Amino acid sequence: MKKVITTTAGNKLSDNQNSLSTGKRGPLLMQDYQLLEKLAHQNRERIPERVVHAKGSGAFGALNITEDISRYTKASVLQKGETTRVLIRFSTVAGERGAADAERDVRGFAMKFYTKEGNWDLVGNNTPVFFIRDAYKFPDFIHTQKRHPHSNLRSNTAMWDFWSLSPESIHQVTILMSDRGIPKSYRHINGYGSHTYSLINAKNERFWVKFHFKTVQGIRTLTNREAEAIVAKDRESNQRDLFESIKNGDYPKWKFQIQIMTEEQASAAPFNPFDLTKVWPHKEYPMIDVGELILNENPKNYFNEIEQASFSPSNIVPGISFSPDKMLQARVFSYADAHRYRVGTHYETLPVNRPIVEVNTYHLDGAMNSETKEPSDAYYEPNSFDGPVEDKSFAEPPLAIEGAADRYDHRDGNDDFSQTRALFELMGSYQKEQLFSNIAEAMDGVPPHIVNRQIALFEKVSPAYAEGVKKALGI
Repeated sequence: MKKVITTTAGNKLSDNQNSLSTGKRGPLLMQDYQLLEKLAHQNRERIPERVVHAKGSGAFGALNITEDISRYTKASVLQKGETTRVLIRFSTVAGERGAADAERDVRGFAMKFYTKEGNWDLVGNNTPVFFIRDAYKFPDFIHTQKRHPHSNLRSNTAMWDFWSLSPESIHQVTILMSDRGIPKSYRHINGYGSHTYSLINAKNERFWVKFHFKTVQGIRTLTNREAEAIVAKDRESNQRDLFESIKNGDYPKWKFQIQIMTEEQASAAPFNPFDLTKVWPHKEYPMIDVGELILNENPKNYFNEIEQASFSPSNIVPGISFSPDKMLQARVFSYADAHRYRVGTHYETLPVNRPIVEVNTYHLDGAMNSETKEPSDAYYEPNSFDGPVEDKSFAEPPLAIEGAADRYDHRDGNDDFSQTRALFELMGSYQKEQLFSNIAEAMDGVPPHIVNRQIALFEKVSPAYAEGVKKALGI
């Protein structure tokens, strides 16, 4: 008899695949305790380094807005002529702090903008999609990227077992195993907000948006053999490249662009625009130029300014907000919670995290509370002692939602293969050969039944994809 998954209190679970949402597209419900338990537990599984994105590098710079997009947003940071100080932290996802930079992995691309309206954090990657679309599976996925609890070794079997049982991962897996899976440096990657966010204009109209940062230096990558030669001599190759390029005045730059979708377009789209495993086709939703991002200042103290830097998509400003994206909604909770655990309750009072505007909250006590405020009777709200009050003018337009609360099967009726097929067909013959070879190497030691299950997913993308992998594996 199979064991049944339970909560930590022993309550049996009926569904460990799908989070509880209002309607098939979301948003999520706070009553989904098991989702919160899984995310909160994951945030506390490693100390003291980050649970994911542990190995990172960073620098300061500026975001310069050169185009007028005021029709979409009232955010001051995105108005033409605005220049905003920014901190970017690049990272690998799976490796520990001692991991080598030149490893095959997704690269984190986290940005903190110190705006006139408070901090805006955009927590993205160098890929426009991700392995999963429902945060319920995030702790499970990350477990497959970490060490096996018995052997204390990374497990190819765990990785491919999860991916082969999760067809929504195939788009990101194809990108990861392609030539872009090992960037030559952080300067030579694109950055993506990945999630769908919203922009709100002065008329209180909402637009859905995707954020893109395209490297001016161009995409440059490494083969497995090139990466192995670099790792053998320098485990900090990307850190060294970023630091020295800025030190020498060769400042990295990115072109800032967005894609826009109206609420009406989202309702009529043939795919879920809030699905993190999907991209928005550029033909239907063209790229719009916004400005340029430059990095021109190395940190003075890496621990203070990079390791203690705490990014969270919960940090938004008027004119920029969230969407029903299930992964984004969970990360709004999970990232800030991770920082409260890893850095401390008042982590946002640290200089690197502190906004440049006045902060007024009713938070009290807790670890790292170093501020001594003037005595006041206004330590709760509402109060009669001139304490900070709410301002209805900052309210966002209501978001229409529909549907019964349920654990909707996010794999039911979802096309996980056509966008991957389009990506595969764009690859040249050399890129395809690299893809096949990289997959074969990454499948070393994986049991045949798992390999065959993954090949069956490749077959659904393209017979040529499956045949190429089989040939590389000698099947």
